[in-house]
Amino acid sequence: MDEITLANKCIEGDQRAQQKLFEMYAPKMMGVCLRYMKDQAQAEDVLQDGFVKVFTKLEKYTGNGSLEGWVRRIMVNTALDELRKTNKFKTNVSMDDVDYKVESDADVMSSLIEEDLLKLIHEMPDGYKTVFNMFAIEGFSHKEIGEKLGVSENTSKSQYSRAKAYLRTKVEELEIGR
Repeated sequence: MDEITLANKCIEGDQRAQQKLFEMYAPKMMGVCLRYMKDQAQAEDVLQDGFVKVFTKLEKYTGNGSLEGWVRRIMVNTALDELRKTNKFKTNVSMDDVDYKVESDADVMSSLIEEDLLKLIHEMPDGYKTVFNMFAIEGFSHKEIGEKLGVSENTSKSQYSRAKAYLRTKVEELEIGR
């Protein structure tokens, strides 16, 4: 069954189609939610809220782009809504405060395996983690991040630079222990 047919059956209230859509995308979307939230329970709540939005807004899916990408956008926006609601995004960072230590020896970052990187991202302060996920993983521009989070483009850039510096420091700490 193609994505359009699946979406249409879900819109019509076909519970099997809804279950199939959920089973197809829930594992990947849980990964998206975990990247933004502090723990499994919060991520599960965001996942559930996100799927409620998916099913209530499914008639807005036009078939332009993949259904998975459309669902992913809803999950990211739901996670961002939760972060905003709990006021966990810190916006008081100026460009002058950024540690540019990250610019040297960037290939150390590329040697991390995915699981280690995700663990380090999970441990970041919320503002860093949110911007890092949106820019480096989801592909948003700093302008788009600023608009979605209600911050300036420079704040987004600053948070991203700080996130990279944070990762760099953590990687160096791990290298010392080996």
